[in-house]
Amino acid sequence: MQHLPRELSLVGEYAILEPLQLEQVPELIAAAADGELWNLNFTSVPTPETTEQYVQEALDNQTVGHQHPFAIRRKSDGRIVGCTRFYEIQQQHFNLAIGYTWYAKSAQRTAINTECKLMLLTHAFEQLDCISVMFHTDDQNPISQAAIARLGATKDGVLRNHKIVAGGRYRHTWQFSIIDSEWPQIKQHLVDRLSL
Repeated sequence: MQHLPRELSLVGEYAILEPLQLEQVPELIAAAADGELWNLNFTSVPTPETTEQYVQEALDNQTVGHQHPFAIRRKSDGRIVGCTRFYEIQQQHFNLAIGYTWYAKSAQRTAINTECKLMLLTHAFEQLDCISVMFHTDDQNPISQAAIARLGATKDGVLRNHKIVAGGRYRHTWQFSIIDSEWPQIKQHLVDRLSL
């Protein structure tokens, strides 16, 4: 599996996935404020006070090769509308996960999410030669579970008491995956969705 260059950007028709940087903190705070996303108890959206730490931790994990974080910039107005990343990068096993994804309310249920997933999955399978890409979501987040299933991912199972989240709650995590043999059909499905 190839190394992910720090400066990697992925450009689509609706969005640009650009390298996450500390300079983007004010824009990220504004994006999260659109819907006050930090109040959702099943996402990892930072508060205005914790956004800089959130970005720094992502960059630290990138430095050691565990993650590759992106800011999501909407092309129509040039505004940052969220974040996503590759994480649990396992080069020796040719797999990774896609997650830590959140969108400003104004970007939710738009073509941006479908296009970002298409760009990330295309890069994972066609540039990095991944054999598997995973997705994780909170047991209490049925909207995210349904969205991942709509991609064509298969539910592998539930990781019980997987994490301790805000408020001390034990999080059960649903794990989904897409494997390389499934990718051509799923890619076509995503391309078709964007053309509607």
